[in-house]
Amino acid sequence: MGTKSSYLAVFLGSKASPRRAAWDALPEEVRRTKEQEGMAAWKAWVERNQDALATMGGPLGKTKKVTQRGIEDTSNALAAFVVVQADSHEDAAKLFEKHPHFMIFPGDSIEIMPVRPVPGG
Repeated sequence: MGTKSSYLAVFLGSKASPRRAAWDALPEEVRRTKEQEGMAAWKAWVERNQDALATMGGPLGKTKKVTQRGIEDTSNALAAFVVVQADSHEDAAKLFEKHPHFMIFPGDSIEIMPVRPVPGG
């Protein structure tokens, strides 16, 4: 086993996706039951992968964008994030196979990328 590296995992989900539309169309009682099932599955995922979690992260809220023109409200597909430690990029990605984000909830995907050292740092 080599030295573990850090990987940022970003959970993506489009408010305009067909999966999200189907989720939103569920009767409230059914959706609440699925939410409870999803949260229990997510908690189980955290417990199974506790040793790999470097930063628990969490859900993301409304977005502000800053440009040379100033600050403005915007939106994107970013839903949540965590930072994990793994021996390789592939191993980090495998942690998220069949994740409740898209197996139960209407999330689209999870993107995993290495966290690189700051140049000259």
